[in-house]
Amino acid sequence: MIIYDKKYDVIVVGGGHAGCEAALASARMGCSTLLLTMNLDAIAMMSCNPSVGGQAKGQIVREIDALGGEMGKNIDATGIQFRVLNTRKGPAVRSSRAQADKRHYRFRMKEVLEKQQNLDLKQGEVTGLWIENGQVYGIDTVAQVRYASKTVVLTTGTFMRGLIHIGLTHYSGGRAGDLPSIGLSDYLKNIGFQVGRLKTGTPARLDGRTIDFSKLEPQGGDNPPHPFSFSTKKLECEQVPCYIAYTNSKSHDIIRSNLDRSPLYSGIIEGIGPRYCPSIEDKVVRFPDKERHQTFIEPEGKHTTEYYPSGLSTSLPIDVQWAFYRSIKGLENVEIMRPAYAIEYDYVDPLELHGSLETKKIRSLYHAGQINGTSGYEEAAGQGLIAGINAALRVKGKGTLVLGRNEAYIGVMIDDLVTLGTKEPYRMFTSRAEYRLLLREDNADLRLRELGHKLGLVSEEEYKTFQEKRKSIEENLQKMETSKILPSEADPEFMDKFGLSDIQNSITFEHLLKRPDICINDLTALDPSFSSLSEEVKEQVEIQIKYKGYIDRQLDQVKRMEKMESVNIPVNFNYSAVSGLTAEVREKLEKFRPDTLGKAARIQGITPAAIAILSIIIKAKSNP
Repeated sequence: MIIYDKKYDVIVVGGGHAGCEAALASARMGCSTLLLTMNLDAIAMMSCNPSVGGQAKGQIVREIDALGGEMGKNIDATGIQFRVLNTRKGPAVRSSRAQADKRHYRFRMKEVLEKQQNLDLKQGEVTGLWIENGQVYGIDTVAQVRYASKTVVLTTGTFMRGLIHIGLTHYSGGRAGDLPSIGLSDYLKNIGFQVGRLKTGTPARLDGRTIDFSKLEPQGGDNPPHPFSFSTKKLECEQVPCYIAYTNSKSHDIIRSNLDRSPLYSGIIEGIGPRYCPSIEDKVVRFPDKERHQTFIEPEGKHTTEYYPSGLSTSLPIDVQWAFYRSIKGLENVEIMRPAYAIEYDYVDPLELHGSLETKKIRSLYHAGQINGTSGYEEAAGQGLIAGINAALRVKGKGTLVLGRNEAYIGVMIDDLVTLGTKEPYRMFTSRAEYRLLLREDNADLRLRELGHKLGLVSEEEYKTFQEKRKSIEENLQKMETSKILPSEADPEFMDKFGLSDIQNSITFEHLLKRPDICINDLTALDPSFSSLSEEVKEQVEIQIKYKGYIDRQLDQVKRMEKMESVNIPVNFNYSAVSGLTAEVREKLEKFRPDTLGKAARIQGITPAAIAILSIIIKAKSNP
């Protein structure tokens, strides 16, 4: 074994979206960092849909940005279409989404990594870890080189024992065109980690020159486009359209008649697939009465003819893929540039982790991304950021960062994983967050910017801009509360327009703004100074006033939950010695090993009575 002559503070294994955020975070916090990946040309590769954001995922990207991560800035610089989803619904469920120029996205991210101080990039395959006395001290590669470090972050994506399926043919691969990681998965299993098997897939890539776009429904971006990053003042990109198409009865008949050639239905694929992003054959089988399924035909970039048919992933044989895709209106003569495929890969049970994403078995070893059973670039990047931060904090001897369920979607995601585990690819939804009105996309900076600055990830210039915004919001909220409209002095036209002509007493601007038919721009008729406020400040003032009652109610719920979250359960707590717990409760507590009483309460089957018993015993032990 060759020992490399430089010792690092943090080694990040893998150059996907989790690895990029982890490496940048630790390096920006002043730690000497090595990012080691199997292919330096595939850093930040968008293996599936070249897009960022979407339902709940947009919130995660904004949180990453608020904390000082890179994903939001990268998509702002490389996006080709931007849209805000659910604009007709309340602010709690609005989410941004952007189509990326796939090649430009990874090129820019690689450039950011290469220019980052304290960060080295190297190519190599990791096959094992250097572990002594239950703590990691580095990694070993297939080339028999050992790199030493104080902490290690594993972000292996779909590469561990990756197996690609196209029909009944299968071959090893981390994704199409890349080799898999073979040795690391077996190594982790041999040292005691619970390793499972998952599956995901991707559609074919279609040649845009052979698509009849005149038969498809075009869908443009928002005008003006809304950026992801709080640091991006304005997006200047030229937006390109996507197109809507639909499958039909002929499409479904082709799929049904070839299910015997599908590895998914012939028993060849062992891994569990994503419930919320099923293959088209899954959709056809599970929803037999549905006459058609929608797809978005999305460009892979400005300088390529490749298009991505969202929602049409499949592992059927290539000849069936030809027939299926060509059965869709507008795609009658389409040529497939890259076939669709399914991929199986290994992951490690996230119950093996603390909330910091440090493994319970091995100190200073962190897992982030699809190794934890998640799906999606955004979920991976959020975990990578937290793992990188905590690895750097461990090096500096400054404790850990664990975001609460009331602080961030990232906190909800990680808590779900480490508390409940997962048996299928985990995907974030707004419905997973019990405090989603507090975790809006628009207020991610108000929630997390201060923390990002304290960690050293948010620059002084960015932080100053944030402080000015926060001060303006506070001042105008106060102004709304104290400024009043006097009926005798009010603009008659304004009073008549909003049905206020009959009021006799003075009324505050805050009370006016609570009305559903009045927005802050309407109040410029009463106070022209509101017109000079930024759109971001106006949005915050309006949301915080209109939803104040609901927000206060959720804040009360948070206070009650925080009491349980603050009660830590000792690492080696002996549940078998606690009388009053049922055998089922003991078994689950032993399996999940929750860090806090709050986490224990969220485990399915753990009763309020059991929590009360644990609370009494833990309190007695802490106050003998």
